[in-house]
Amino acid sequence: MRKIVVSIVLLLGFIMMVQSQTIDIKTKSSISRGKIVYEKYCLTCHQADGGGVPRMNPPIIQTTYVSGSKERLIGIVLKGLNQPIEVNGDEYENPMASHAYLSDLQIADVLTFVRNSFGNKYPAVLPSEVKVVRAKK
Repeated sequence: MRKIVVSIVLLLGFIMMVQSQTIDIKTKSSISRGKIVYEKYCLTCHQADGGGVPRMNPPIIQTTYVSGSKERLIGIVLKGLNQPIEVNGDEYENPMASHAYLSDLQIADVLTFVRNSFGNKYPAVLPSEVKVVRAKK
């Protein structure tokens, strides 16, 4: 009986390990695709290091905009931002254009990249989450 219980526990542990690796692989793939999107559409304003441009384009390094509400972050990408914002005590006034022309997958990937780069370590953004926010538009 003990051998059966031990076997079941080991099997469940193995299954959980494989599932977590699958999630990691999916996130890593999303980050890789997101880096390409970032380099094409975001790098000019937010810079290669995520530091932004003083008084113009905010940094995306460990800010509440990046770490906070996924819905708010997705909304900024979809709708743009045309009002001054304060980030880490500094004000930024350069408008951000809407990127609603990007697919749900592209937006999820680029935000997953941003949320896992530049010292950030936050959960991935899923295409289904982008779809929900886009539908509210």
